[in-house]
Amino acid sequence: MCQVFASQDATIYETVTRSVRLNGFSTSIRLEALFWSVLDQIAAQQGLSTPRFISTLYDEVMELRGSVGNFTSLLRVTCASYIEKNHSEQPVTIAKQGLVAAPAAVVAAAATTVAAPRRTTQEQLAQIEA
Repeated sequence: MCQVFASQDATIYETVTRSVRLNGFSTSIRLEALFWSVLDQIAAQQGLSTPRFISTLYDEVMELRGSVGNFTSLLRVTCASYIEKNHSEQPVTIAKQGLVAAPAAVVAAAATTVAAPRRTTQEQLAQIEA
């Protein structure tokens, strides 16, 4: 079973660091390439640049809660929520296709990757829990 996960293309989980401005201060955020790809898609859908989207998200969380806590975790959960709401089939393949600086071979591999149906993943989780 782990082979499904162990065989992932290493390009999608390479860490990428980007600088953004939050609350007037420049800071670096380190996320896996796959998450940056999803954030790029979310930002484009909102009509914003990725740094502007991230800054807006930060500002809105500060306004609602007064603090952000672990901001990179918030970004990952944001990506997971976006994928869950917008891509019920093959979310990793869709996100991989959005990798901006990916080599052509990675994009070609992403186009041919077929993700297991969601029910298979749920069945596998049930087996693990049993």
